[in-house]
Amino acid sequence: MTDFHNKYSVLQDFFGHSQFRNGQEQIIDSILAGRDCLGVMPTGAGKSMCYQIPALMFDGITIVVSPLISLMKDQVNSLIQSGVRAAYLNSSLTAAQYEMAISNAARGMYKIIYVAPERLMTGSFLSLASSVKISMLAVDEAHCVSQWGQDFRPSYMKIPEFLGKLPYRPIVSAFTATATAEVKADIIKMLELRDPFTITTGFDRKNLYFGVSHPHDKYSEAVRIVEKYKDNCGIIYCSTRKNVESVCEKLCADGYNASRYHAGLSDEERRKNQDDFIFDRVQVMVATNAFGMGIDKSNVSYVIHYNMPKNIESYYQEAGRAGRDGNEAKCILLYSGQDVATNKFLINNSHDNPDLDDDTLEMIRKRDLMRLKKMTDYCNTNGCLREFILGYFGEKQDKPCQNCSGCLGDFGETEEVDVSVDCQKVLSCIYRLHQRNLSFGAGVIAQILKGSDSEKVKRFDLSTLSTYGIMKDSTQVYIRRLIAFLEADDYITQTSHGDFSVLTLTRRSAEILMDKKTITIRLPKKKPKSETVTKIGRDEVTTFDKELFGRLRAVRSKLATQASLPAYIILTDASLRDMCIKLPKTQTELLNISGVGKSKQERYGRYFVAEIQKYLKENPDAASGYKYIPEGYLQKQNAVGGQSTKEYIIAHAGELSGKEQDMTLSEVCDSIFYQLGTDGDIRSIKLAIKEWLIGENYLAKDGANGRGFLETTILSPEAGIIEREKISQLGNSYKTILFPKQAQEFIFDNIEEILSKDAQN
Repeated sequence: MTDFHNKYSVLQDFFGHSQFRNGQEQIIDSILAGRDCLGVMPTGAGKSMCYQIPALMFDGITIVVSPLISLMKDQVNSLIQSGVRAAYLNSSLTAAQYEMAISNAARGMYKIIYVAPERLMTGSFLSLASSVKISMLAVDEAHCVSQWGQDFRPSYMKIPEFLGKLPYRPIVSAFTATATAEVKADIIKMLELRDPFTITTGFDRKNLYFGVSHPHDKYSEAVRIVEKYKDNCGIIYCSTRKNVESVCEKLCADGYNASRYHAGLSDEERRKNQDDFIFDRVQVMVATNAFGMGIDKSNVSYVIHYNMPKNIESYYQEAGRAGRDGNEAKCILLYSGQDVATNKFLINNSHDNPDLDDDTLEMIRKRDLMRLKKMTDYCNTNGCLREFILGYFGEKQDKPCQNCSGCLGDFGETEEVDVSVDCQKVLSCIYRLHQRNLSFGAGVIAQILKGSDSEKVKRFDLSTLSTYGIMKDSTQVYIRRLIAFLEADDYITQTSHGDFSVLTLTRRSAEILMDKKTITIRLPKKKPKSETVTKIGRDEVTTFDKELFGRLRAVRSKLATQASLPAYIILTDASLRDMCIKLPKTQTELLNISGVGKSKQERYGRYFVAEIQKYLKENPDAASGYKYIPEGYLQKQNAVGGQSTKEYIIAHAGELSGKEQDMTLSEVCDSIFYQLGTDGDIRSIKLAIKEWLIGENYLAKDGANGRGFLETTILSPEAGIIEREKISQLGNSYKTILFPKQAQEFIFDNIEEILSKDAQN
């Protein structure tokens, strides 16, 4: 029986976890102590558990304010599957269903009630709230309360008024994944949090790869990514409905299982298309930013931004819908200069909130333009993309991440180029047109500079301009990129001319035309024509059985269909992978699987255990893969004997053996932990091994690139370490260090020396 006075018992029995993630325990302890709280935690860090566990331990009801219907449904379905009594109140319910839910809540049938912010001040809900004991009000997506946030919702500002109408004030907790210091301060102020415990656990999502590409053909680039992950689910975000329709239509015509989502569709079609994606009936969702904030789908393998969003906050939130199951996932932005112009138009024409005065609207507009500039800088940086994002949110990263296109050069190397003269040519062309009382958009200006004989050039006699053809040796793509850069930095601006937008000079233009200001931008580095690259397929090294994983997914799919639920609500891919590693053969052992609590064990456990037993009977050698130690074993040992993770690995080093795979250093560390069946800080083990190999001259830091990449040495063959050329997902060559079986066993043989010094410190 669950001990509701013990947070660990609630965590294990309902949610199937034996340990809290970073920040969760501190937040839960603060809430249980009766203190307001603000938690800023990245997507996938377990924010919801921070209020769900106290909700189960409190005597009364917890009200969760949530912005989207789909988010509420996912959360409530997941809670019910975990054995928690929960409900939601929103516009998706009929009048009869709503009244029934209110009646059930009044009778104490629910521990957690999700409610849309617009429902808080209705008579029926106020009547309920005044008649039951509310222990806590939790505000999800709390950045929506701030007018400085990217998803401001005026209805969130009614929350303090609602609290004021209750017989007494409950604990108030607020949670968000993306908030700058300004937004955090606004959340505390607008929600009237009282001396809140505030924690930011970090914004980094280490399992996400970030990439920015400047493709000639966006659709072709998107298709390459979709094709690479055609067996997985993905989202393609577009800035306009027109692009959504176009991209979705092309994908379907090319044979991909795609659907669409935008505000121009009927409620019925949006609901159907969203359900098709959630239930894995379609694999690619093409959508505007109207899709996704409430989607808790855990198995999204990639997010493509077909157009650049307006700000880093929106981008990081949308990209963060990938990899929620902890699996590696790709977040790739396809950039073009036109994206800047589109976003400027949206910013300048979208502030019509009647609750805000003109001065505030103008302040917001200027702030949004500044954020757009940061977003544009992100798309044009040559540095580490993760470092850029984390720095934007005020979080410092010690070194490049080696998991983004900036670090790996997956979309080609770039270099700083002086484009001052070419910028003068562009601005001169616009000026010469102005002298003739003519003005055009970027396309025609590029044609003039290139020396095109297009219809418009002929019609307006533009070939007689002094700037005609002065950039004939440049590509149209390069000229358009220069124009986009000049517009992004306010050297030129778009103005309306009838039904068209045209380019005109600004006051800043004089800095280039008159003051001869030096302008540099990053451009793709030109490679010698003789340089060729041989493609080598990327190795996929996994530490779980793919065949068994597929069979368990089939079992899950059948159960999900029978229950009319998305598959990830039954169990996540992470839980299935854990089963493939630990191979539970009994219902009791199944409780050691991450994400399997008592309720899910009782409902579904026998089906998964039966499939594992059947698989092991057919494949008796499979059971001898990785040794299994129940989750939490090492932690219990630590509590008794004070043994650290490194001491434990040293003590059991004799149980380690190399695998017939060429592994990266991270995969070698994964292998250590999986073979010993334990959890711990893999990063510290990896760092210790890397530093030892460098110190013993089996590896060296490549000082040429300045980023700390590793390279082999004359002693590397002695350790069995090899260097291989690889090809990134988009065809670019790079080198990587690999550890075949001999190198793995070399590390295992020296693990005591590698870790003993650290273990003593």
